[in-house]
Amino acid sequence: MAQAENKSSLISPEVYEKIDSWIVKYPADRKQSAVLSALTIVQEECGAGSLTTDLMDAVAAYIEMPEIAVYEVASFYSMYELEPVGRNMISVCTNISCMLCGGEEIVRHVEDKYSVKLGETTADGKFTLKREEECLAACAGAPMMTVNGHYHEKLTPEIIDSIIEGLE
Repeated sequence: MAQAENKSSLISPEVYEKIDSWIVKYPADRKQSAVLSALTIVQEECGAGSLTTDLMDAVAAYIEMPEIAVYEVASFYSMYELEPVGRNMISVCTNISCMLCGGEEIVRHVEDKYSVKLGETTADGKFTLKREEECLAACAGAPMMTVNGHYHEKLTPEIIDSIIEGLE
């Protein structure tokens, strides 16, 4: 019991209130349906961009869901990070439309210029180049990427450098 209380203390009452705002959207016996929202909130508010096992355990206890089921959700969806990440998240689309318009060259440019590979974080912790993204749903603007969730389309190496160099 003390271990469960210790893990739940990783999440502030204010964060639990945000989770509660999602839980109330589901029938009382289905509050586990809020797991995606709960994980997103906890990752943003408590996890410095990633989820630890202890944070996922606290979510599981709060929404009365088996810990393993929470791990399965967190490891399935690409929006959850299970390892520490940089201050900025960069995702380059490599699906067919972006690939045909130079998406692979965009990835190579970022990897070469900033000495980082897909799934890695720069030595200064400035950004993480997320693993390969299957589709970011902006085919008309190919090639494209997201930086901290914001879309950037019709990319060239110069545009990318301007965006990345402007990150804190």
